[in-house]
Amino acid sequence: MTQLMSKPDVFSIPVHRAFADALVAGLIARFADGTLGLAEGLILLPSNRAKSAVQAAFVRAGGAGLLMPRLAVIGDADLDESIGIALDAIDVAEPIAPAIDTLRRRLLLADLIERHTPTGEAPIRGAAAFQLADGLARAIDQLHYEEVPVSALVDLDLGAFAGHWQASLARLRILVDHWPAVLAATGHIDRAARRNRLLERVTAAWRSAPPAPFVVAAGITTAAPAIARLLRTVAGLERGMVVLPGVDCGMATEEWDALGPTRPDPDNPARPIETHPQYHLKLLLDRMGVAREEVRAWDAGSEFDGPEARAAFVSLLFAPADFTGQWQTTGDLSAATAGIAGAVFADDGQEAQGIALLMREAVETPGRTAALVTPDRGLAERVAAALARWEISVDDSAGQPLSRTPPGALLLLLAELAASFDPVALIALLGHPLVRKGEGRTTWLDQVRRLDLILREPGLAPGWDGVSARIAARAADPKARGHPLAAELAPWWDELSALGAALAPFAAGQTPPASLLAALQGALEWLSGDAVWTGPAGRALAEMFDQWTLARGDGPALVDPAEFPAMLGQLLTQASVRPPYGGHPRLFIWGLLEARLQRADLMILGGLDEGRWPAATQPDPWLAPGIRRLLGLPAPERQQGMAAHDFAGALGAREIVVTRAARSGGDPVVASRFWLRLSALAGDLPEPAPGGVPLTRLAAMLDVPPGDARPATRPAPRPPADARPRRISVTGVDRLARDPFAFYADRMLGLSALDPLSAAPDPRWRGTRVHRLFEDWVRGGATRDGFEAELTALGADPALDEIARAFWLPRIEPALRWAAAQVWNAGGRAPLAVEASGEIVVDGLTLHGKADRIDRTEGGSLAIVDYKSGGAPSAKAAFDKLDSQLGLLGLIAQRGGMKDIAAAPVEALEYWSLRPDRRAGGAGKISNTYGSRSDLKSAEQAIDHASDALAELAALYLFGDAPFVPGELGGYGDYDQLMRRDEWFGRGEAD
Repeated sequence: MTQLMSKPDVFSIPVHRAFADALVAGLIARFADGTLGLAEGLILLPSNRAKSAVQAAFVRAGGAGLLMPRLAVIGDADLDESIGIALDAIDVAEPIAPAIDTLRRRLLLADLIERHTPTGEAPIRGAAAFQLADGLARAIDQLHYEEVPVSALVDLDLGAFAGHWQASLARLRILVDHWPAVLAATGHIDRAARRNRLLERVTAAWRSAPPAPFVVAAGITTAAPAIARLLRTVAGLERGMVVLPGVDCGMATEEWDALGPTRPDPDNPARPIETHPQYHLKLLLDRMGVAREEVRAWDAGSEFDGPEARAAFVSLLFAPADFTGQWQTTGDLSAATAGIAGAVFADDGQEAQGIALLMREAVETPGRTAALVTPDRGLAERVAAALARWEISVDDSAGQPLSRTPPGALLLLLAELAASFDPVALIALLGHPLVRKGEGRTTWLDQVRRLDLILREPGLAPGWDGVSARIAARAADPKARGHPLAAELAPWWDELSALGAALAPFAAGQTPPASLLAALQGALEWLSGDAVWTGPAGRALAEMFDQWTLARGDGPALVDPAEFPAMLGQLLTQASVRPPYGGHPRLFIWGLLEARLQRADLMILGGLDEGRWPAATQPDPWLAPGIRRLLGLPAPERQQGMAAHDFAGALGAREIVVTRAARSGGDPVVASRFWLRLSALAGDLPEPAPGGVPLTRLAAMLDVPPGDARPATRPAPRPPADARPRRISVTGVDRLARDPFAFYADRMLGLSALDPLSAAPDPRWRGTRVHRLFEDWVRGGATRDGFEAELTALGADPALDEIARAFWLPRIEPALRWAAAQVWNAGGRAPLAVEASGEIVVDGLTLHGKADRIDRTEGGSLAIVDYKSGGAPSAKAAFDKLDSQLGLLGLIAQRGGMKDIAAAPVEALEYWSLRPDRRAGGAGKISNTYGSRSDLKSAEQAIDHASDALAELAALYLFGDAPFVPGELGGYGDYDQLMRRDEWFGRGEAD
């Protein structure tokens, strides 16, 4: 048996040194003997990224002819399976059971949560159980990592805890009662438990026989007991050593002690400062049985090291709160802060632009490297996009969630559409870049655009059948909007309806998840073929489908299809897709894990806002902080301490730029605690100034055109008189009077606002539907029974959603009954025509319009009625010649222009407002464009006044050359963007 050394070899590389290069330099100095001395060794590293960094450092230090030691990854979060091959000492005589697949375990735990509900508690089902299963899995892993027996959950005294935490722990005791048996039935064990067993075997084997002539554990900071025992074994080997990153050996003893106890101590109730960057190292050393005084400084450096004074500065920067008073007596810190710059940008978009500018500048210097280090994946994506504008590709080594990749987004769109049909989701799905990718996509997109236009009208009945009915109705009606489009669309939609049939399991109520997954898989392949499964993201998505397929029968037997998209979203968000290497060789984007032990010439520490770096603490749904302390589990704040250590390590570089944004997503954000400490200790940091211009100014100006801003003046298009229309509707006259520019954009440019792409009934649909109710009722004879039938048909209209049925319909029904009663009680007045159209020619101008209803009075005159689902225009608007609609309809009727209605005097011009009046029991109101309080006293005067308005407007705008300027009435309209309203409104005019 190998004799372990009583005094372990534990070293620390200070933060100002480039860890990988300093490590390699020291190893070469110790073990390179010109033969195979170096190649016979073994180096344990925390991650694959650290492995790559050490390999690159060996290449830089020794060139192509150097034979490197074996490099094995034991992982901060998981044990790499290759450890069994790299560390030959594992005894295969008693194989360890395989680890259970992550997804299968989550499904089994979700099933347990659904099936076992503590007495008096509400059951948890579906997506909620699936989400809680993820937290339950983390709790299991933490218990294994800290080697806390599951039985400890039963022995806890919870008298001081709130009732909801006691209920949560009652659910957690499912582990004690059921999980071990469920897990054993699968023939697997928990991944964390398997990791511990592997490490125990390795540790025991190495105590008997070292795996290599020399063994080095470098950069490993995980304080899990099994890791600590392995590191203690390595440190005790005759030619073994542990090299830790950034142990603060210069910290005063009282400060070190102030970090708190590393194990429960009844005599010391003080809580540890787990947010401190040194606490987890203190815990690791304690579990290794190594005093801080036994840790020796690594005696090798490299050309990539930062200033030596930086290590003491970082230690001072993170001094515990009780010791920050020494900041007042620090003296000159210029040597320590040399090379540190900072920039505060207006928003996160400008922050990304500024970082991209720094990285682009670095590329222009031969051999210079630059790295962005940030935990904010959104910032990383924006920086990569900003660099792409200069055709610079950079890899984000932390990857991106599978849900943000094209295949993942396509799956979520499809699942959401299958669970709840929505036209917005339908168009988004059909236009996704992976759908019909390749030959034929242009034709496909043409049809998608046609469908988009057809769906942008109110009154769309929900579901696939509603779309089919809309297309069929438009194709059958030559006068309908979109008629030619619908005719071309019908065959394509019939083929596309196969997609709806494939998603039929989502309409079947509680369904086995395997059926839902199979339906989605078939629909994905129908839409995109193999395109959805290609590339790194496609392969990751295919792997997720395979894992779920292999877990068939595990988990909840039935799920609600409406909750299935949420379950998929949780899985896809947690899965990270890392791109293959191939980006710029000197530019990098690193997450915090990837940045450990690595260094570039320029280190940009971005996203230093509270909640991003460090990340906000996520509450544990199962274990309260106090319960975690009782069990000996790390507090959630431990992760913030790890983030602080990552910041401290990156801050040791030679040249650093720290950045943050004052606003994110339009909202103000608070500076990170790290930024605040740095500003308080170092004072105002100098701002980088590429080319002599401050970086924040460059970022703000990057997309601003050169020269002074010149806001647009108010538009005044003046087309020639012979190009102006000679035909106008009665509503067009009002538009011309109120906003000539809007009339110009609509009639002459042919532009009209698109209706929203939504199946929900909007105000326009409601108005149209009410008009149709009265039209159908009057055409049917205007009987009482007929009105009741029409009202019933309105309530059963499939286009009405639940909100409209519950709120809008009961609110407007009294006004509809009131309007019907006005017809019944009209005496000798009777409806003559509904939706009556007509036209006349006035001085060379064709005037046309449609009346909602025309009545014949007892004396043989005509009354023109216009329904308004909202408020009616005022008589003052009619006198000001801004509302001439009814007067012009009266002019057409008076001159015999109405179809099938002979010329006759017009006695009444009425607006029937159906806006419910609470003071009148929900009834509507009849108003005229004339009256005793108006300057217009009769219908005849109103008609003459409207005729004068038409003549004046026609002389100016239709036969003359007056410019079509925007209206002066204020408010907002459909053409504000076209007229660039915000640039000139309120500034006044020079003339």
